[in-house]
This record gives sequence, C-alpha cells and structure tokens, in this order.
Amino acid sequence: SVSSPPYPFSPDRLRLPAGQSATSSAGAHGRPIRVSRRAKRAVEMTGGIVTVASGVMNPLIGKLTTLMGDEYKKFKGVRKQASFLEKELSAMNAALQKLELVDEIDPTVKDWRDHVREMSYDMENCIDDFMRQSRADDAKAGFIKKTARRIKKLRERLRIAERMEELKTLALEANTRRQRYNIDDWRPTTSTVAFDPRVRAVYQEADTLVGIDGPREEVATVLMDSRKKLKVVSIVGFGGLGKTTLAKQVYDKIGSLFNCKAFFSVSQRPDMTELLNNFQLKLGMRDPDTSRTRKVDDIIEELRQHLKEKRYLIVVDDVWDQPTWNTIKCAFPEDINGSRVVVTTRVEDVAAAACQNDGEGIYKMQPLNEQNSRMLLLNRVFGSKNDCPPQLKEVMAEILKKCHGLPLAVITIASLLANKETSRKSWESIRDSLGTQLATNPTLEEMKSILNLSYMHLPAHLRACFLYFGMYPEDRDIERDDLVRQWIAEGLVSNLHGHDLEDVGRSYFNELINRSMIQPGLIYREEVVSCRVHDMMLDLILSRCDEDNFISVAYNNNDMARLGGNKYKVRRLSLSSVASRGATYAPTIDICLSQVRSFTLFLTPLPSLLLFKYLRVLRIEEYNHDWVATLDLTAIGQLFLLRYLHVTVACFVQLPAKFEGLVYLETLDMHRAKLKSISSDIAQLPQLSYLGIRMEKFMCECIGNMKSLRTLVIDFRALSMKEVNSVKVIMGLGELTNLRKLTIRVIGWRKPELGALASSLGKLRNLKCLEFISGYAPKDNELASLSNPFPHLEEFIGIYTRVFPRVPVWMGGLNCLRMLKLRVREASTQDVNLLGELPSLVVLHLLTSRIPKERAILGAGLFPVLKSLTLWAEEDVGAYLGFEAGAMPNLRSLNITTSREHGAIPVGLEHLLRLEKLYLNGARPGDATASAFRDALSAHPNRPSVDSY
Repeated sequence: SVSSPPYPFSPDRLRLPAGQSATSSAGAHGRPIRVSRRAKRAVEMTGGIVTVASGVMNPLIGKLTTLMGDEYKKFKGVRKQASFLEKELSAMNAALQKLELVDEIDPTVKDWRDHVREMSYDMENCIDDFMRQSRADDAKAGFIKKTARRIKKLRERLRIAERMEELKTLALEANTRRQRYNIDDWRPTTSTVAFDPRVRAVYQEADTLVGIDGPREEVATVLMDSRKKLKVVSIVGFGGLGKTTLAKQVYDKIGSLFNCKAFFSVSQRPDMTELLNNFQLKLGMRDPDTSRTRKVDDIIEELRQHLKEKRYLIVVDDVWDQPTWNTIKCAFPEDINGSRVVVTTRVEDVAAAACQNDGEGIYKMQPLNEQNSRMLLLNRVFGSKNDCPPQLKEVMAEILKKCHGLPLAVITIASLLANKETSRKSWESIRDSLGTQLATNPTLEEMKSILNLSYMHLPAHLRACFLYFGMYPEDRDIERDDLVRQWIAEGLVSNLHGHDLEDVGRSYFNELINRSMIQPGLIYREEVVSCRVHDMMLDLILSRCDEDNFISVAYNNNDMARLGGNKYKVRRLSLSSVASRGATYAPTIDICLSQVRSFTLFLTPLPSLLLFKYLRVLRIEEYNHDWVATLDLTAIGQLFLLRYLHVTVACFVQLPAKFEGLVYLETLDMHRAKLKSISSDIAQLPQLSYLGIRMEKFMCECIGNMKSLRTLVIDFRALSMKEVNSVKVIMGLGELTNLRKLTIRVIGWRKPELGALASSLGKLRNLKCLEFISGYAPKDNELASLSNPFPHLEEFIGIYTRVFPRVPVWMGGLNCLRMLKLRVREASTQDVNLLGELPSLVVLHLLTSRIPKERAILGAGLFPVLKSLTLWAEEDVGAYLGFEAGAMPNLRSLNITTSREHGAIPVGLEHLLRLEKLYLNGARPGDATASAFRDALSAHPNRPSVDSY
C-alpha cells in the first residue's frame, strides 16, 4: 500500500493533517505542530484558499506552519527558514487581504501586490519540491539503495536550499516595501447559498420580463408564412441585446409545428467537425458517448439525408463569419416541406448572406424601452414589476438610463442591486460607480464597464472561481459538479465552517448564477446543474485573467511564443486548436509549461507531461478522434501534486504502470476513454473520491478496497461478465460505504450477479444517487425485495434497464426520494398509488410494457409535491389515467404516450390546476389526437401548451 504523504494538504483540512481540524495540535503522525497565532489567524480568515490577488499565500502559510512541526525536526535549517518566512508572509498577508477587494489601487501598490502574488507561487513550488524530496527519503528501501538515492538527490537539495535563501531575500525586500502601507485587517465572510428561483424566471419567462413578446410575434409571423420552400430568418444585433433569448422564445413558440428541430451554438473559432457532430447530437442522430473520425463532407451528407423529407426547425446561434455559415447551410436540404432556419449573429453581412439578402428575413434587435427596462430590474430585485420604494425611484431611473436598454446590462446591475442593502445611499454608490459616459455614448466598452462593476462587487472567495471559467472555450456547456471538483483541486473552495467541500462549491456556483455572472443551463431537480458563460462575460474574464496573471489562453504557436515572453510565469493554461490537430510545439514550450498548475487541452496535440512539474489539474477533451490511436499518459505517474484528471477521447489511453506517486489524486474521470491497462494499486490512492472508469478485467478484483470513494461511475459494457468473478466484483461494491453516488453500466444481468448486487446495495447507507444502465435481467431477482434500504436516497434512475418486473415495495419507504426514473415490465394502479405516497417526490418517469385495463383514478393526497410526470407504455395511457379534484396539486408537466388518431384523453385534466405543459408521445402536431387534447384544454384556467412528437 501507499504510505501516507508527509503533508496531506487537502483543501478540506485547511492544509492540516488527515483527521485534524484547523485548531488541532496533532501532526501527521500524531506529534504536535507548533502554530504561531499570526499564522493560525491568517489561515482561519480565508480557509486556506487560493485567491486572485494573493495567489497561494494562504495555503503557503499553512505549509510553512507544517514545516515548523516535529515531523520535520531533523531538517533544522529548513525549520528555521520556515519560521522566518511564516512571520514575514503573515505580515504581508494582512495587506493583501485588504487589497483583495479594492477597485483601483496606486500602480506602485499594484506592482507590489503582483510581485508578492507571484512570489507566493514560487515559494509554494519550492516547499513542494522539498517535501517531495523528504517523502522520497523516508520511503522504505534497503541501505544501499537509500544511500545511493540520497547522494543522487544531494545536489537537488542544495539547489532547493539556495532557492529558499533567494526567496527569503525577496520576502525581506517585499516586507520592507510593505511598511509604507497602513492597511487594516479584512475578514471575508461566506455562507451557504441556494439557487435563486427568480433567476430561472428571467431566462424561462423572458417574454414577460424583458419585453420581447412583440419581437417574438414578429419573427414568428415572418417565419410561419405560407411559403413551402426552406426559409431562413436572421436576428442581428451586438452582444447583450438578447438575440439568443429571442431565438429561444420563437423556437419554443413554434417548435410544436415541426417534426424535427434543434438549437445549437457556434463559437468564434469553430472546429467544423466538432460543430457538426454537436448538430447531429442535438438531432438525436448519435450517442454522446461515441465518436469516430469523419470528414466534414461526410457529416454534412449524413445531416442532409436525415433532414430530407422532414419539416425541420433549426436555430443556429451566434454565427461570426460567412465561411462558417456557408459550411453549415450545406447541411440543409432545399425541400418544399415548409422547413425553417433561424440564424443569430452580430455581423450584418452574415445576417444578409444567411437570408440571401431578403430584407424581410432580417430582424434587427433593438434595446429595451424604458418601461420594459424598469419591469426587468424591479422583478429581479424585488420579485415584482411595480414594487419600488419611493426613495429609490429617482436613483433607479438614473441607473437604467446608464444601462441604455441593454438586457444583459439591466440583468447584471439588477443582480448586483439585489445583493446590496436596499437604501438610497447604497443604490447611489452603484449609480456613481457606473460613470457618466453611458448616458450619452453607449458602446460595447461601456457595456463591459457594467460587467466589470459586477465583478468588482464579487466577494474575494468568488472571484477566483469566476475567473476559472476562462479555462473553457466559448459556447461551452459546463457541468456544475465537474467544475466544482476542479475548484476544489485548485484550492479555490474554503471549508471555513466545516461544511462538505462539494456542497460549499455548489453554493459558490449558485451565488454566481444568482448574481447573473453566469447563465443557467440544465435545471434538474430544481437545481442548476450546468451553465454557460455569455461571450461578453468571457471577454471580461479573459481580460481580468490577463491583468492578474490568473489564466493564460493560447490558440496557436504565436500565442504560445507570446506567453513565453510575458512578465509573469504561466500558472494556468487553456490550450485549444493549435494550428491543426497535427501541429507541433516550439522547442521553447517548456518555458511556458514549467510552472503550470492547471492545464486544459481542447482539440490539440498533447505536449510532454514531464514539463508539468507542479500540475494539479489536467483536463483533456477530444484529443484524437482516431479510434485506433493511443494517448500516452504514462508520465502522469510522476505528477506528484496531481489532484484532478479528466479525459474525454475516442482513442485508447495508456496509463502509468503504477499510481503510487499520485497520493493527492482526488478525481479520476475516464469513463469516456478506452483504457489499455490500469494498475491494481489504484485502489490504494488515499484521497481518491471520484472515479469514472470503464471497468476492465485487470482491476475488477480491487474495487472493494477503494474506501475513500464518494462517487463511482463504473462501466462494465466493454467487459463480458463471464471473464471475471463478477459476483466477487459486485460484492466488493458493498465495501464502499462512503459512496454518495453510484452509476453502473452493464450489458445484461445474470441472477447470481443481481443477488450480489442486492447484498452490496443494502450496505450503502450513505447513498444519495443510484443509477442503472443495463439490458435485460431475470424476472425474479433479489433487488425487488430489499429490506429498509437507502435512508438518504434522493435519486433513483433505472429508466435504461429492465431489472424490475414491478415497482418494488421497498420504494414506498424512500422518504427522501426526489427523482425516480424507472422502467418496469408491468405497472398496476397499486404501484402508482405506492409511489404517490412518497412525500418528497418531485419528478417521476415511469416506463412500462403493460398497464391494467381498469382506469387508475389518482385522488387527493397522492403525489403532494410532484412537478413532472412521465408515464409511457406500449399502449394508450390516456385510457388508463384519471385525476380527481385535488390530485397532484403542484404538477406542471405531464408527458404520456398516445395514438395518432384515436388517443383517449385522461379523465379530470381540468383538476390539474397548475399544469403548464402537456407532451404527447406518439402523436404529431396535425393529428386528430393532438387537436382533441388542445380542445379539451382550451377551457383550462392555465391554458397549458400541447406539444407532440
């Protein structure tokens, strides 16, 4: 097994040893650590997190404190150096904390701050080098080997000592300069933040909140004329006017009239293969987990064949140039089925070219009028369109005048005001911060000044998290939980109050959503689980990253050369589309990469990993589309500090022969990669909490040893269960008692394996999310008869599997269950009533082969908080379903299977008082069944929409 590291500085322990709190006095091996009061207070103030202004100063002080402990008493010189540096840096840290939130500072002060920030990175690297050396020296080995190793490393130790002397000198100089500043201590505060549901209204009810009901009707009218030939309409305007919002509103309004539709975005530097692959994904033409190398012409031909003879509606969002549009438009066959395409763009020439210079086909976006601007701001700040305190009306009018009707500006400022004290003085300070130019000369630069103001009002603990979005290319859907794991690995998340780090990270994410700094994407279980960054916000992020040397972005060799000549070293690097996929790197690339801590690679060749000595975060996406190629990652075994590894590729991946050096690895996400081999010592990684992997024969036996796991995504589909002792493997899952989320992908189950699975699942008492993706299973299996399982389960997803013949009785005891997606062979009225008793169920998807002949009438009291119900069967569900008065009082969305011509209408739809949307699976927009449902709901007080597909 892997020995414990000498300094387990995981973020959730405030850089203190495992099992110890921030106030503990026990060292890594049970011995006391001497902690100065100044250092202790500095760590407590920030939770040891990395910030934009001070870099890694807070974690650095924690590491110096550890060096002063008994664990390193044999290194007397180092302990003395550490004691000196700890005192000097703690004094400087107070000044840095004060400067963290200052809008504008004197250039001399800024230069000092930036110098200290970069010095903190260099110091931490030096200490990491020393601690790595000391760990190697303490490793078990024979006398001769140990002596030889120590002689070999003597020069390295001397070099480190010399470097620490240099840093000591720099610290003295920096603290001498600090004496001219008299800055009081500043103490940030953090709290748990929930997702603000008002934000959802801003994006989902944009027609009433940003005044685009008129534009929506106008664009829809132009689109839906009697013309049978393909028609293209362009929406044009500069960033922040709401082009995407308008296109989405039109798409939602007329989408039910088309039998094929898709909405996809184009980036400023699109990779056409990736772009067209995404288009196919939106159309449901391919599995997101699969890809293969194809030429653009071949993908276009596949798209044309798919769309041929269909009546389609396609929205192509944010097209930047004509060549890109000229390629995309080749995918649209010129049929006479009444198909429509909507293009949004900032460029008028692109808009004209898209609609073939048809003046009627161009819609120019206009700013909001005064009334709509006022309504949008008030609804965001107060939750009402007409509720503004009298003393704020004059100030509000002045603020809105400076926003000049730009929806993004109004939303951003409104979000800022919503987080400030509701007083005239507070609002006046925001008004004054906006300056005077906006009122007379609104330009993109002035728009950016509004966004920058919102950034300057972010608390310190959110700034670094916000800037971290610069690691992603534009127009990227960003998954919340994956992003949070990167934040944690980088030390950007504080555990100041003892909360779970992932919960704190999600709180940070929610606060950025609530402040409108990022846009919500997928909303799942009433939570935002993905997001996008507006391109103007991304411009701001990259500008701030460049100013504060937080993230560097490169697109080609010229960019890399420029980075090598920068004043400061590159600490985080996002690299995408380097010339071409066959590009090579300049010989001087090691200058750029030697200090990088986070590295994200999109669609580019991988440089030598041996250059990344201090890497914490490594993310590789779409490195190679060649299925038979191999991505060589054997060098990661030498990345001692690596905490996060994510790989999404179509090719094979070669991992190192041993993982023993990766003692800090927390996330290993490779479930979309094909592994050539993996060492069984992966089970010994002490910090590993997230594992996503395709299960292979060579690691099946060790899965039960991975006690630290909290999330496991395990894919058996590439492996025949007959090749291994599958029962033993599955029984090992029961040993992972820390698991919170478990996803299992299997081709098919056998009865002994299901019995083992039932035994294992019964032991996972902390499980919150369980997902099955598999084929058929024996009708009678032990999963149907678990006793008192899953006291904390919130999600159960078995919609892609056929494990259960009926709804298991034990599901009636899942009192915390909020989402259930289940496929069964047969569903009875009793089964539905059983699920109706669940007190927390919000979303239910029930798929079944057979339903009873008698009608199930759902009465009052059942499904008290359910908001979304999907009931699919191989027959007409409408004939089976009925609702009494008081049934499902919170239901918003109903999705059922029906027939095209003679589908039955459920009895009592009028009793679903909050119903907003009805989806008919099996009918088409013009079918008799769809028309009958619309007629039946015409008198419904909520006037719910009817969509069919």
